[in-house]
Amino acid sequence: METELALPQSPSSLGRRLALIKVRDRGVGPEQVRLIATDPEIFEAFYREHLDAIQGFVARRVGDRERAADLTAEIFMAAIGGAHRYRSRCGSPKAWLYGIAQNVVAIERRRVGRERDREERLRGSALLDESDAAAIDARLDAAAEQRRLYQAMEQLTETERAVIELVAIDELSLAEAAAAAGVRPVTARVRLHRARRKLRAELEPAPTKPTVNKGE
Repeated sequence: METELALPQSPSSLGRRLALIKVRDRGVGPEQVRLIATDPEIFEAFYREHLDAIQGFVARRVGDRERAADLTAEIFMAAIGGAHRYRSRCGSPKAWLYGIAQNVVAIERRRVGRERDREERLRGSALLDESDAAAIDARLDAAAEQRRLYQAMEQLTETERAVIELVAIDELSLAEAAAAAGVRPVTARVRLHRARRKLRAELEPAPTKPTVNKGE
């Protein structure tokens, strides 16, 4: 179930009203991020502004609908908890939020990986005993390309994978991806170049050597 996002009420003030006017007009900027932890209306604006993007980020990485909803809520809860630590040097509010999302999903990936390893050890023998070999082959063939991509992604370092996903899948700018991944833009550019080169090497078929006719 989707987690409820509850915030303490903050007292009304001229400063709060001015902040709300700015937020409604321009969105939640760096100077208002800290207020999402104490002001429900500013948090609601922040939530609505970024909800679609964060849901898409999670959905592209998590296949289960309910778990994706829970993780989306966890990301915004983590943003509430970390709002007091936000600084503009962390990047734009969007990049900062993507950095939180990156951490939350990374933790989920590790958890799922551990569970998958346990499940594979338990059911491996049953899979080998499956009598309908043709059906197994069909499923394996259908998933071959996706499996090749995931296997290729496993060859990347954690930062390389994070940067290429943020740029190629989530369509962040290089600067935003760098801020979300917690690295400098020049480092992100290098990691992106390395990741693309590694993926091409893994996914492109090896060139075939020309056949030499010994009789010529």
